[in-house]
Amino acid sequence: MAKSGWAYVRHQLALILLVALLCLVFLAIGLMVGYAVLGEGHNPLAILSPHKWQELINKFTGK
Repeated sequence: MAKSGWAYVRHQLALILLVALLCLVFLAIGLMVGYAVLGEGHNPLAILSPHKWQELINKFTGK
């Protein structure tokens, strides 16, 4: 039984959104593990804060 056009499009969009969400979750987990284990961070959640990202950007841009 074939799906109608809009049902297929909704299914594909839902699949794309699910994959994008999973990618963001795994990116955040990877950042936290890398910061806490490989880096010198003690609090893994600190890498997700905007303040930490501003420090990193300033470090690499020389500001």
